[in-house]
Amino acid sequence: MTAARTEPPAATRTATPSYDLTVDHDETDWAHYATDWATPTTAPGELTVETLVTNLEIPWDLTVAANGDMFVTERTGRLLRYEEGTVADVASPADAIDAGSVEPGSDESSWWVDGGEGGTMGVAAHPNYPDVPLVYLYYTANGDDGELVNRLAYVDVDADDPATTTTILEAPASTVHNGGRIAFGPANYLWVCVGDSGAPELGADPSSLAGSVLRLEPDGRAPAGNPDRGDDADRRIYSMGLRNPQGLSWLPDASPVAVQHGSGPDEVNLLGDGGNHGWPAADRPDEYAGSDYRRPVASTVFEDTWAPSGSVCYTGEAVPSLRNRLLVGCLWGQELKIVTLSPPDSELPPLAETGVRHTGEWLDDRLSPPPTADSPTNSAGFDTSHRERTGSCTRLRRTATAGRPGTSQPSATTDWFD
Repeated sequence: MTAARTEPPAATRTATPSYDLTVDHDETDWAHYATDWATPTTAPGELTVETLVTNLEIPWDLTVAANGDMFVTERTGRLLRYEEGTVADVASPADAIDAGSVEPGSDESSWWVDGGEGGTMGVAAHPNYPDVPLVYLYYTANGDDGELVNRLAYVDVDADDPATTTTILEAPASTVHNGGRIAFGPANYLWVCVGDSGAPELGADPSSLAGSVLRLEPDGRAPAGNPDRGDDADRRIYSMGLRNPQGLSWLPDASPVAVQHGSGPDEVNLLGDGGNHGWPAADRPDEYAGSDYRRPVASTVFEDTWAPSGSVCYTGEAVPSLRNRLLVGCLWGQELKIVTLSPPDSELPPLAETGVRHTGEWLDDRLSPPPTADSPTNSAGFDTSHRERTGSCTRLRRTATAGRPGTSQPSATTDWFD
């Protein structure tokens, strides 16, 4: 369906209230929390795609708030709210860069449009939304010195002027490797993916936010339980040594998983209790050998690059064949990868026609359960666009077709769907 774009409703409030941003941090209160969750043992089934809205300009991220409101970002600088086939403009941060786009089918290289890989990217609603009507954005801006900077800020979507942002963090930016994914996790911490901004050495620097995954309080402060890497380190960093993390999700036991766009091999990383994942010193088997770096649980050294753009661990009921599997959107080939993470010595699912085993002694062997996340509709939503002016939001549904049979062997398994 092609959704009509509408103007936001007239604001009725004249004063800017202050909100209590504090949240509880008990992950066991998470609706999807489970320590005894089951590993999928069948191949993924056939899927159908339902289009929710089209005619979006570089849709980059979406989030579904606790009350069911769905917010979508367009990398060109807009925050939208989707409801019943329509999208309404909510906010356009005044300091966000005007990221460019190209017409569908254009021969123009999308890598060289204004803004490069930057723009208005990640979005996440406060856990207590709508009582706390704040929506967080991660976007590229022109800094006070004229240099690019990535800002984490929130907007009050009920305010008279929701374009007014409150910045809680600034991180290095460039025309490449900006990261940008943000999400509130099971314990209500705010997690943020920050790319190395085209400067690989920053990924190994614990005093720089570049090349890391951050864990924050909703006001931007570092939680007391974050890793302590010394006096010069930035305590907001949870995991470091990551080139360009693009996906954030959580296993049913609340373990965080990041998917990063690598230098050739892309990776699925279990973040555990925080650590150094090796970039730029290591992203290949021989480079991990003999090191203390956190190793990936899956790597595209086993197959073609994915160029991942986002991920979600599915815990819904509407598509049983996807339950507890990691869904990864891929720019390369414009595919949806389905990753099954299996504990050691567990029964492995058969390979579907496109299945690939990721196995080897050099991979992370800490996995003892697999993947999560969802929306109130119990279906998976995702954006489809990279730099084209016309994109869409879609939703997966199951079909009545059985999974495709294959062969069986050991640990992370990937299948893809166009």
